[in-house]
Amino acid sequence: MKIFTIGFTKKTAEEFFEKLIINSIDKVIDIRLNNKSQLAGFAKSNDLQYFLKKLGNINYIHKPEFAPTEDLLKKYRDKKISWPDYQNKYIELLAGRNMVSKIDINDFDNSVLLCSEEKPDKCHRRLFAEYLSNNFNNIEIIHL
Repeated sequence: MKIFTIGFTKKTAEEFFEKLIINSIDKVIDIRLNNKSQLAGFAKSNDLQYFLKKLGNINYIHKPEFAPTEDLLKKYRDKKISWPDYQNKYIELLAGRNMVSKIDINDFDNSVLLCSEEKPDKCHRRLFAEYLSNNFNNIEIIHL
């Protein structure tokens, strides 16, 4: 199974949607806590859903339960915790929410996990993809 990840920051709409279409993505799973921010531009929830369907016949779903809490995000952004601390607390959060038992892994096949960060190295989309890979078999993670 292939699970893709993508961030929209520093991408034009053309770059973003072309990456999804070229990779034959079936569904965007938006794992942002807040998907309505005006800063998101074309990635604002209602606009994104429309563009995905029109441009690539791609489905869209928002899953904030896969996002970190506002408090955890704020502590990291305010530099009150380090990236390693953030990673650990995020994985603990997923375990505490018992995400493994609530997931049908087939829902993720040929889907892309969406967040805002430009690169996956310090983003929860990478952590969530790795969480899936660590808890389910035969998953290949591809960062777009």
